Amino acid sequence: MRINTSDQTLKKNYIQVYQYLIKEYEEVKRGEHKQFKLAKDFYKAKQTCAQVFLKYYNRYKLSGENAEAFLPGKRGPKYQTRRTDGRTEQLVIEERKKGLNRYEIHAILQEQLSRGVPSPSCIYQIMKRYNMNRLKEPMKEEKKRIIKEKAGELAHIDCHHISRDTIVGDRNKYYLVCVIDSCTRVAWAEVVTDIKALTVMFSTLRCFNHLSSRFGIQFKEALTDNGPEFGPKESKNKSGHPFSRMLMEMGLKHRHTRPYRPQTNGKVERFWRTLNDDLIDGTTFDSLDHFTDELFKYLVYYNRLRPHQGIGGITPEKFLQKLNCSTLTAEKVN
Repeated sequence: MRINTSDQTLKKNYIQVYQYLIKEYEEVKRGEHKQFKLAKDFYKAKQTCAQVFLKYYNRYKLSGENAEAFLPGKRGPKYQTRRTDGRTEQLVIEERKKGLNRYEIHAILQEQLSRGVPSPSCIYQIMKRYNMNRLKEPMKEEKKRIIKEKAGELAHIDCHHISRDTIVGDRNKYYLVCVIDSCTRVAWAEVVTDIKALTVMFSTLRCFNHLSSRFGIQFKEALTDNGPEFGPKESKNKSGHPFSRMLMEMGLKHRHTRPYRPQTNGKVERFWRTLNDDLIDGTTFDSLDHFTDELFKYLVYYNRLRPHQGIGGITPEKFLQKLNCSTLTAEKVN
């Protein structure tokens, strides 16, 4: 009986086929091939694609034209050789039990671990391994409980451009700067004429002061996108930027959204949509003062009277009052 374990026929055939292909390919590149003028015609005739062929061709050249480079490489690392260590997996599982998604878990692990932070896709694979990739009811309830306990923990901040036809006869550019509480959805906005760092800093400070004096909300962290008006993400350059400096002076931790992912700051993005639907779209205002006055009235209505679907169909102000009552009750019990 023939022993196939030492048979090198398949290996030799593989090398031989690619040696002939590369010889013809180089003739095509030099313009000396009798049949093919373009590389794409060569790929089509040889029933291969540019991506696969060039992978082996480049590998062959980099190896010093060693024929062994034509052989297929291993499909991937051996089992468990690149698997996340057990301690990190347990951290992922603990955060997942709180109902957090992979991006939220990734952000938390970046603060907890100095190295070896798994990517969001790797975190998803860990959750899948433990059958936790789909949110279960206990996870949803736990996340709701945590969110309710964190009123004032995080401020979502963003800038929004107002369409030029909003104010009749006024062709100047105007913007809105908004601060919204992540938990209660209590929001306040200011009209500004530009979104330079200093302008955004002062308007945000006025929003903070209003939310503090009117609703008693004191923030601990602020979440913004990566726009230049909000300052650099690198900590070494923050002290020289007006907005970042303001947050540092107030003792607020500055968090940034993931680049090209506005969903991270989704609560304020949803507020812009609500504001446009309720107040701005299809409406024109006589002057900037008229628009500012109507915006003030709308914000009062939004916080006091408008039911919010994200907090159980009650108003942001009433939701805040319920949280304050719950906190006082818990303090008395303790």
